[in-house]
Amino acid sequence: MLAASVLFDSGLEHYRGQFFNRAMYTPIVVSSVTLAASLHGAGDTDPSSSRVRHGVQALAGLTGLIGFGFHAYNVGKREGGYSFQNLFYSAPIGAPMALTLAGVLGVVAERVRDADPDEPRLAGLPAGRSLAVATAGMLAGTTLEAGLLHFRGAFQNPAMFVPVTLPPLAAALLVRAATKPEGASQAGAKWGMWAVSAMGVGGVALHAYGVARMMGGWANWRQNLIDGPPLPAPPSFSGVALGGLAALELIERSRFRF
Repeated sequence: MLAASVLFDSGLEHYRGQFFNRAMYTPIVVSSVTLAASLHGAGDTDPSSSRVRHGVQALAGLTGLIGFGFHAYNVGKREGGYSFQNLFYSAPIGAPMALTLAGVLGVVAERVRDADPDEPRLAGLPAGRSLAVATAGMLAGTTLEAGLLHFRGAFQNPAMFVPVTLPPLAAALLVRAATKPEGASQAGAKWGMWAVSAMGVGGVALHAYGVARMMGGWANWRQNLIDGPPLPAPPSFSGVALGGLAALELIERSRFRF
């Protein structure tokens, strides 16, 4: 889901930028390959990991970091440097990190797939708890990007406060779940992840409503899709939240090891 969000969002935003730099094709190509690798992994019944998929997901993570550097440079080189004006209207500084998050979750999936099924570990730590903390950090980062752009929109619709309040709360519940003793209920964290996931899907509808409110509405979709609220952006929250649900499942599974 994260890879798909990056594919359509970067394609739309870079089309608006007329691909003036050839490097702007890179996230489209890499996110497409990442999406294909993720779908292949989801349907692969072989319990072992794939070096090809692992390499693709690692490439996605690296590409996102490089893209962040490009966007940060784009903001900084403008007159006034790192001002709110430039952060609002130049290349979205945090957007490339969504591809990095997709890559990180993909790498984790391959590592867990190849780990001891009774006690999967990441970097020597329990996989579920490690992934829960990492996912909480991902939610915090995604919230910062959404907060910046919704601040640009002056929070004119009260619903615009949801992406900057619900995800941090869910992230806190996820961190708390990672610190609970084995056997403790994870119901609160699960509800938080499902709520964030639903918010991401609902955000597409709200952004579509925002496009409809622009001059010409959907009849002028060629311009309003580019200049209005980005339709593919909200599902990035859903993708991260699904990673949180996977972490909670791994935590619960550890109860049953012998």
